Amino acid sequence: MSEIEILKPKFTPGNEYPFLEGISAGFSSPAEEYLENVLDLTEAVVKNPNSTFFGRVRGNSMIGAMIAEGDILVIDKSVRPIDGDPVVCSIDGAFLLKFLKIEKSEGWLIPANPEYKPIRVTKENDFQIWGTVMWITHRARNVRAYRL
Repeated sequence: MSEIEILKPKFTPGNEYPFLEGISAGFSSPAEEYLENVLDLTEAVVKNPNSTFFGRVRGNSMIGAMIAEGDILVIDKSVRPIDGDPVVCSIDGAFLLKFLKIEKSEGWLIPANPEYKPIRVTKENDFQIWGTVMWITHRARNVRAYRL
């Protein structure tokens, strides 16, 4: 099960880092000039500071979506999720990370690991969508199993 450790973001003015725009993941062009800008990572990923939290993933139920143990999530409580969104929710007292699946009048929480079963959300569940995952950050080594 992928559980979440919730963290409130710390906003520190002046946290700007060198930023390379347009890094090619295909064929590089030797004619492209080297450009260096600055990036405030918090400003880039946090659009609604009063409703945004960070979360640390615990567990492996989302590994098929390349969301691994220790990954940091940027969760926005003000964004209404749509079908297929990754959400952090509370169901029967546990915080979980799953994909939201809406079928007719039924809701499902879908893992991204075949070792885990989907969870059907019923009226009997104590259920609340806590926030929509907007960004996922992880160490590149967390997903090395996906290298070719």
